[in-house]
Amino acid sequence: MSAAGAALEAAGAAAGAEAQASGEVQEPPAPALDAGAGYKMTAEGVSVLYSGKEAVRNVTMGFKERSVTALIGPSGCGKTTFLRCLNRMHDMTPGAVVTGRITLDGVDLYSRDVDPIYHRRKVGMVFQKPNPFPTMSVYDNVVAGLRLNGVRDRRALDEIAEDSLRMAFLWDEVSDSLSKPAVELSGGQQQRLCIARALAIQPEVLLMDEPASALDPIATQKIEEAIVDLKRELAVIIVTHNMQQAVRISDYTGFMYMGDLIEFRDTRKLFTDPRHRLTEQYVKGTFG
Repeated sequence: MSAAGAALEAAGAAAGAEAQASGEVQEPPAPALDAGAGYKMTAEGVSVLYSGKEAVRNVTMGFKERSVTALIGPSGCGKTTFLRCLNRMHDMTPGAVVTGRITLDGVDLYSRDVDPIYHRRKVGMVFQKPNPFPTMSVYDNVVAGLRLNGVRDRRALDEIAEDSLRMAFLWDEVSDSLSKPAVELSGGQQQRLCIARALAIQPEVLLMDEPASALDPIATQKIEEAIVDLKRELAVIIVTHNMQQAVRISDYTGFMYMGDLIEFRDTRKLFTDPRHRLTEQYVKGTFG
């Protein structure tokens, strides 16, 4: 960790400790889900340990269909660790243990009866750094997952490729150059290509880990437009370090700190009337 990063982390810890000591910050509320909320996906009492060390503690959240949920908090607070639980990506991490319950349409995703590969078709993921397949064209990148799952009909592939690129706000820019190598696209275009690739397999939930953090303002705006449009079709869960971005695009926001979910509620309310002193300090820029 850099000296600046260490200083920020220390400042955040000091702010949290001071608020706790003064009694201004309550402990995170007991986990609870609204039984009548009609969640698409839920996490109940989820914790993550790496080689016995706890990185996420007892997180409970519900994610509704056709909505955008943002996860915010300082670096290292557990946002990405928690996000990866929702796609069973920790299955591939040596020493990682996930406890608690995560459901999609009421089905426990960590049940022995659930095939993680099949699950990842329902819960797609877009990473922080664009990762198009470097040896493939724009078109082949989009349809790669479909071909892997046995789709061979060219007409079907063409239709899904166009629909996915349109949903990612990229079709107008690449429709005349689908055979172009994907690595020749700009960084922002590559990220939207990765979104299109994730959408091509028709997921029901899309996870996004800081998808615009390395992009310029114009590319970021296009990514945000795509996210807002996508919630017409599916649930989107995004990790972002940019609080203004969370305000612009999300319906609900969860604030995490040192592995705990401190507050989770309607985005507007969390930013304008936070319930917890630590949330207030963070959204006002006191630390982080």
